[in-house]
Amino acid sequence: MRRFIAILNVFLIICAAGGAFPAFVRADASPSPAAAGAVVMDYKSGRVLWGKNERKQLPMASTTKIMTAVVALENSKPDDIATVSRRAASQPKVRMNLHTGEKISVRSLLYALMLESSNDAAVAVAEHAGGSVEHFCDMMTEKARQIGANDTTFKTPNGLDAEGHLSTAYDMALITRYALSNEEFRAIIKTPEITFKSDRTTYTIRNRDRFLKEYDGAIGVKTGFTGAAGNCFVGAAERGDMTLISVVLGSGWGARGKQQKWKDTKEVLNYGFSNFEYNELAKKGAPAKTVPVDRSKTKSVDAYFAEDLSLPLAESERDKVRIVLVIPETLKAPVIKGQQIGLARVFIGDTCVKNIALLASADAARSDLRASLTRILNAVLGLDTNGQVQIILPEF
Repeated sequence: MRRFIAILNVFLIICAAGGAFPAFVRADASPSPAAAGAVVMDYKSGRVLWGKNERKQLPMASTTKIMTAVVALENSKPDDIATVSRRAASQPKVRMNLHTGEKISVRSLLYALMLESSNDAAVAVAEHAGGSVEHFCDMMTEKARQIGANDTTFKTPNGLDAEGHLSTAYDMALITRYALSNEEFRAIIKTPEITFKSDRTTYTIRNRDRFLKEYDGAIGVKTGFTGAAGNCFVGAAERGDMTLISVVLGSGWGARGKQQKWKDTKEVLNYGFSNFEYNELAKKGAPAKTVPVDRSKTKSVDAYFAEDLSLPLAESERDKVRIVLVIPETLKAPVIKGQQIGLARVFIGDTCVKNIALLASADAARSDLRASLTRILNAVLGLDTNGQVQIILPEF
């Protein structure tokens, strides 16, 4: 059976972004952050809108704690009670000053982890959820692989410098995109202040993320600094119907580097919001092509898109979008409604950015001599409609 490839001329519906922060397309100049690695990614589609050395492995400091929180949430319950070990209690600053033997909820540790970047909380929650720091780090690395962050290896749960503890700006954006799908994680990172108790003392934890107050639409996520990594920040912000994730790794050292990470973050986010807006490219259930069916009374079925696709595009990209249909010229019965019969490949220029399955819109039962004889014989023998006896005839 020959395959037929068709190229669709896509009519793009340019939807103005609603809300208080519209995403006007202004073709601003590309950003030029000081960061050693940087990226801005669309949360909904996962599309990278801009990057600088985004696949380069770099130390990521306390932005590590994004994955620590995710793995802890998925492998323990927030109301679990963790017992603080001597190892956890002896972690260096920044810390919440936990004591050996202290009992405290996982939820409380996660607030300290994400709002004040407490290193002792990271180790305490890692030991509770993973049994040991080392096993928990293996769990973090495995989770990274599962979500496509293949250039990331975790050696510590708190992000302190360690040989081989590396990620990339792209991977950290993927990890953050995954984390933001967790409602408990979202609730934690946007909390301005919280007070809670262990079995020994009361803690008041305040959110140290100045990004929340300095950038319109900010929703978090995590700052970081070590001697090897320099100043880093992973951020996310929402304007209108668009949510973007930014990552800057290695924005510099000292007071200048501390300020630079905020400048870098705002610059790459501003570029994304100013230059991209969503365009509807495919609609779930919409027909892409009608395909003839051989050996069936149903002469044809529609191939329809299995999912919606809306991508953020720059103005200069809109005339470069094409959808290539990879589908047989004809189908051979039987065809079952909903089965995949082809593929829609979405390109921007020469880059394929998405593959969408094409599904059959209807059943098309086989209706030739072989099928007819099989049905008759099964009826005579009183067999079920699935046909337990098959007539074998040569193809013609």
